Amino acid sequence: MMIPFSKMHGLGNDFVVVDERVERHGLTPARIAALADRHRGIGCDQFVVLRPACRDGADVFVRFFNADGSESGACGNASRCVADLLWRGDGRRESVLQTRAGLLPAWVGETGLVTVDMGAPALEWRDVPLAEPVDTLHLPLAGDPAAASMGNPHATFFLADILDLDPVVAGPLLEHDPLFPERANIGFAQILSREAMRLRVWERGSGLTLACGSGACAAVVNAVRRGLVERTCRVEMDGGALSITWREADGHVLMTGPATTSFVGTFDPEAYPS
Repeated sequence: MMIPFSKMHGLGNDFVVVDERVERHGLTPARIAALADRHRGIGCDQFVVLRPACRDGADVFVRFFNADGSESGACGNASRCVADLLWRGDGRRESVLQTRAGLLPAWVGETGLVTVDMGAPALEWRDVPLAEPVDTLHLPLAGDPAAASMGNPHATFFLADILDLDPVVAGPLLEHDPLFPERANIGFAQILSREAMRLRVWERGSGLTLACGSGACAAVVNAVRRGLVERTCRVEMDGGALSITWREADGHVLMTGPATTSFVGTFDPEAYPS
């Protein structure tokens, strides 16, 4: 049986989206990793599975998987893509996504840009999580990074020049540092002004991506905590820019940016190892 999918991206951070709201398709971690392979599969940074919602007020349960088949609690760019997919499917501009990180309200604006309420960041060391009780604003690592969780763990390094460090070299070493028991997404940020920063992110289980929505949220949160930027900040990444607002009233982080469907297709699950 051939399984339909949508290939989507948010600023070049690309996803394979499969709808399992009616029927399960045997998508094991090994099969997901094989499908995410860019040479032998469809190819993507993350694999997204839609399931029926099981919490009141939610429209769909969304599961996010990294390219290596491991599961992630949240993915900002993929959340925008799912909200866009739901809008194009039933015409509703507003939706609520159930994720392992909680309920994420989302809405599609008149210009087509999608906003997701990513919720409040977790800033305590246990909640990131970190392996030991340390100050999340100043981690005991070379480069003095700050940590926050946006449903998945992030560490942000602030650089004078973003070209001073190669994420492909430093990223995998930092992702697996013993301080991060669940590994971590590693962001490298350069502050451009009080309202803008440049960011590159090494994503755990996927590598360097063109954009990272939750990484952009975490970078702004950590920069605000250090007094480096305002609560609304433009985050420029290799694939484009997001607008991030960390609301003072309720502590929630809003992420706004585009979502694009590249193509749709089908695949034969039996062609990939289970």
